Amino acid sequence: MNVFLIDGTYELYRHFYAVPSATDVDGREVGAVRGVIRSVLSMLEDDVTHLGVATDHVIESFRNQLWSGYKTGEGIDPALFAQFHPLEEALEALGVVVWPMTDLEADDALASAAARASDDLRVEQVFICTPDKDLAQCVIGQRVVQFDRRAGALRDADGVLAKFGVPPASIPDYLALVGDAADGFPGLRGWGAKSTALVLARYLHLEAIPDDAATWDVEVRGARRLVAELAAHRDLAARFRDLATLRTEAPVFETVDDLAWIGSRPTFFEVCARLNTPELFTRAKVLAGRRAS
Repeated sequence: MNVFLIDGTYELYRHFYAVPSATDVDGREVGAVRGVIRSVLSMLEDDVTHLGVATDHVIESFRNQLWSGYKTGEGIDPALFAQFHPLEEALEALGVVVWPMTDLEADDALASAAARASDDLRVEQVFICTPDKDLAQCVIGQRVVQFDRRAGALRDADGVLAKFGVPPASIPDYLALVGDAADGFPGLRGWGAKSTALVLARYLHLEAIPDDAATWDVEVRGARRLVAELAAHRDLAARFRDLATLRTEAPVFETVDDLAWIGSRPTFFEVCARLNTPELFTRAKVLAGRRAS
């Protein structure tokens, strides 16, 4: 079997800015929710059998305690933010396993689910459905891959190396040095993508990078300046790496059997009626009947 792990927060953002506005029976904006449900239902109709969706039930997480500048909900369009919880409700009614994260983030749930699913010998391949660079650290060979559904692109371990210049295990170190504007931490001054990739391709992790540029056996422009910056801020770099390191202890599922889609819940009819999408209920009912036969 194959397992598909979906970044629900990313999908909600993507659909919010990509699909036309739509309202429910009470006049509330639900265009993005409708778009995500249609998208997930299409995956099921394309013979996806085992899947789970991770969401950010709240925006802030434990990482906000580690770094004051870490991303918050500031600047999120209220019409988008108001659809976070309705999406979780709609997905659960569809019969899909949902992991609404509070202290941890959706990315942590995806990392946890990928690790657990990859341990099951019955699983042929795990698809982490998001282009988010943070999740590149979870890629394992061709067994656990990233899948950008919008672009139709797969990224395995070789793809991570080709994209970032470092293997998956070095992605947290890479982000610690170059920073991650989307998550709100700046990295170290002067450490750009090219220099960071060159250094980490040789040394892999922060601790292994020598403090004396003269001992480096890789040629990097401005090596002495980079060494001085790292030597002065190793503690900060370690903190940034901690921010970038995804946790794998989120409570996701006991076995991959829990991720099997067997049909929608009775509440899906009411959800579809409220969303003004009765056709989605019909599609789910037909699909469940086909799989049961």
